[in-house]
Amino acid sequence: MNKDIIQKLFPDELPSIEAIEQKFPPRKLAADAMVTRVAPSPTGFMHIGTLYTSLICERLAHQSNQGVFILRIEDTDKKREIAGAGELVVKTLSEYGITVDEGPTLTGDEVGSYGPYTQSARADYYMAFVKLLVEKGEAYPCFFTQEEMEALRKKQESLKIRPGYFGPWAKWRDAPEENILTELEKGTPFVIRFRSSGDYSTRRIQFVDLLKGDMNLPENDLDIVLIKSDGLPMYHLAHIIDDHFMGTTHVIRGDEWLASVPLHLQLFKSFAWTPPHYAHLAPIQKMDGSSKRKLSKRKDPEASMSFYQEQGYPKSAVLDYLINLANSNFEDWRKVNLDQPISAFPLTLDKLANSSGALFDFVKLGNISKEIIAQYPAQKVYDEALAWVNQYDQPLAELMTRYAEYTLQILAIERNTTGKTRKDIAKWSDLRAEVAYFYDECFSYTKEELLALLAGISIEDMKSIILSFHSSYDRADSKEQWFEKMKVVTKENNFAENVKDFKADKAKYKGSIVDVTKIFRVLLTGKAQTPDLHELMLVMGTERIVKRLSIL
Repeated sequence: MNKDIIQKLFPDELPSIEAIEQKFPPRKLAADAMVTRVAPSPTGFMHIGTLYTSLICERLAHQSNQGVFILRIEDTDKKREIAGAGELVVKTLSEYGITVDEGPTLTGDEVGSYGPYTQSARADYYMAFVKLLVEKGEAYPCFFTQEEMEALRKKQESLKIRPGYFGPWAKWRDAPEENILTELEKGTPFVIRFRSSGDYSTRRIQFVDLLKGDMNLPENDLDIVLIKSDGLPMYHLAHIIDDHFMGTTHVIRGDEWLASVPLHLQLFKSFAWTPPHYAHLAPIQKMDGSSKRKLSKRKDPEASMSFYQEQGYPKSAVLDYLINLANSNFEDWRKVNLDQPISAFPLTLDKLANSSGALFDFVKLGNISKEIIAQYPAQKVYDEALAWVNQYDQPLAELMTRYAEYTLQILAIERNTTGKTRKDIAKWSDLRAEVAYFYDECFSYTKEELLALLAGISIEDMKSIILSFHSSYDRADSKEQWFEKMKVVTKENNFAENVKDFKADKAKYKGSIVDVTKIFRVLLTGKAQTPDLHELMLVMGTERIVKRLSIL
């Protein structure tokens, strides 16, 4: 292409190829070092898939010798960019403990010697390499309008031809230079396209995907857009240049990009660069009726990381859940490594390769979260829960703050003791239902509501049982002493001391000790199921117990 055309295409001074290569010299790392990256576009909320991929990339990099994990913001789609979305990615990764070695930081600065790590700030680098392709005859300007592209697509569809800008359908591919100059002199908007040498119909590209194995795909023959009319690059070009100069060794990304690998390998070849290893992740999916589908940004609130914050899932629970989706053997590892950080778990690509797509499961997430919260000491539960309720449940936050010592006692019930540990809280939004009844300000059940929960037990029996209990209750009693007295109360009121005896002779007994304890649970809490009744009563104190039992 003649110099006049090149000058009009690239009127601004650009860095030389040699200067770019000197600015970004090859990394000097161990031979087995993995340099991975996550490169989200700031076009909306922080997707759980981004955190999932980030966790995998970060773990694999940091498990390797001298590995590096990079965060790169791919912000070249300015029409769809959402203000603050890039900063949200940085903030979320930081909050979840995903250590970024190079990339943007919370302060708005960057760390690392291979930046800028925001693509819009690298525009000159991309343009310099596109200029090189134009000079080599491997790229050209195209003045096709959106209307022309739409007409082309419709014509191809009517002829039952694969749609796209390629071969004989690429109007500006071999246009006379005088025609190009004419359009440039008129100021006609243009894009710069790649001149593909591929043959989609007869030739194939073979490569190894680290997760999907040996791949054999048609060559790319599309003359894809490299530089848009706004001067910014398309993803296909930008990530090639960035991954090369940032020394990325492994590109781990969603499998929606698998079909683009032939194009990407073609671009690497055009620049005579060695491509990285590719590993394409199956997306996180969910059940929709009897079939599976990927999580939808529009349909599924759980696709957004803000959902987990709003629901109050501990961040460690979300991380444990995601790493378990990546490597199913994590669950067994966690059972014997309760106190270990996930960084101690050896994540492997082999386990990822066996997955056809992780299936999102709220029950599993809830169980993992319950197990994690169950291991917390009361003070940690209090601190994390208070931070959440301060943001999402201010009335409960006020009570937890006003009655801080009492709240700590509530949260300490069945926690860090021998025997069964309470697992009633999966997320902080569960907290109100599990603790609010302890506060007199929240206990507003009517007598009728409480009696409805005790259907089948007469009021006379309830009063008699409560009277017997009052005469014997001593707050200083151990749990064993308290239970022995409860058995006496049970027997005195003609209830069986165990369920087995009651079932064996229902005519003899009015009920069992389970019914007796249920009376106290319901009248004290408004719930039929609670944590350990003895501990609960100790925390509530005698005055509160007497007051609540007197409702009868």
